[in-house]
Amino acid sequence: MRDKHQSWYSLPKGVWILGGVSLLNDTATESVYPLLPFFLTTVLGATPVSLGVIEGAAEAVASILKVISGALSDRWNRRKPIVVAGYGLSAAARPFISLATGWIVVFVLRLIDRVGKGVRGAPRDAMLAELADRTNRGRVYGFHQAMDHIGAILGPLLATVFLMAYPSRYRTLFALTAIPGALTVLLLKWAKEQKTVVGSRESGFGIRGASKLPSPLVRYLIVLSIFTLGNSSDAFLLLRLTDAAGGPKFIPLLWAALHVVKTVSSVIGGSASDRLGRRTLIAGGWLVYALVYAGFALSASLAGLIFWFMVYGIYYGAVEGTERALVADFARPTQKGTAFGVYNGVAGIGALISSVVFGLLWKIFGAAVAFASGAALAMLAAMLLFALVPAPTREV
Repeated sequence: MRDKHQSWYSLPKGVWILGGVSLLNDTATESVYPLLPFFLTTVLGATPVSLGVIEGAAEAVASILKVISGALSDRWNRRKPIVVAGYGLSAAARPFISLATGWIVVFVLRLIDRVGKGVRGAPRDAMLAELADRTNRGRVYGFHQAMDHIGAILGPLLATVFLMAYPSRYRTLFALTAIPGALTVLLLKWAKEQKTVVGSRESGFGIRGASKLPSPLVRYLIVLSIFTLGNSSDAFLLLRLTDAAGGPKFIPLLWAALHVVKTVSSVIGGSASDRLGRRTLIAGGWLVYALVYAGFALSASLAGLIFWFMVYGIYYGAVEGTERALVADFARPTQKGTAFGVYNGVAGIGALISSVVFGLLWKIFGAAVAFASGAALAMLAAMLLFALVPAPTREV
């Protein structure tokens, strides 16, 4: 008889609700995101370096806040109010991009949007961890990422339909994101958090809490930091595709197609990590990332770039849910929020450094050198993962 943990329909109700929240939020976010590189560089006059600063700083702020919000959710033993506040802040800020008259305004709004992401991220991941166990963590996080990616399919598709009917009405499109944003906050009304006994003293706060994390988790975070130094913003991939396509008209469709691949591979990857091991999936995903960046460094044709862009979705499917499941495997029960916060903090600081450096390399040496550097760091991290990080135990 098939184990109940092997069935998607048997996932807890809370997992489905949080998945629906992510679907709605990403419908709003991803109807804007694939158009931002063009909007910033062409309409508002930003440069690739400015793009790197905007995206890197936005993600860094989000990830640093995840450290704080994750630790607070452990200390307060409350996660849902923090999650609601985070989604609400993003929903309120995003539509105001429609009023931007310069890239600095977009920079500020992106920061506010990502502050919301930072506030909600670690507590939401901890809520999911508390709804799962060792036998189905990969499936839970894989499902959540799949729902996230479905939203990222719907958003660009709706944006494409809108722009076909109303060409160049970017600002109106950005304003309409207020609708799914409001629905996101409304759906959270039905989300319930597990009541757990949290050892606030053990969880610590900020750096002090991070210093008490288990050694295997610390080792993984060190290896992850090497990968993130080459993991620049996806905005650069979109900018490269936009240049090759001669304009942004079909970029939202490509972004939607990427998320179709992400959705399918997230479902497969999350389940596979429960069976085959987290390290295997993560290292494989990082190697796919290296191949994609090498492809973007060497390919000149639009067809070639589109091919590698679709392969890029496999990297996400193998890694996104699996990385979170590995953090949950290593973290102590009283440190789930703190552990996810530090994990996202490492990723965010790396995003800031890598995106700014990527933008500089692009400007000085060209896109090929920038993409090649990301490929090299990904390959190094994949090798170090098995050398330095032990496999998690079978304990729940």
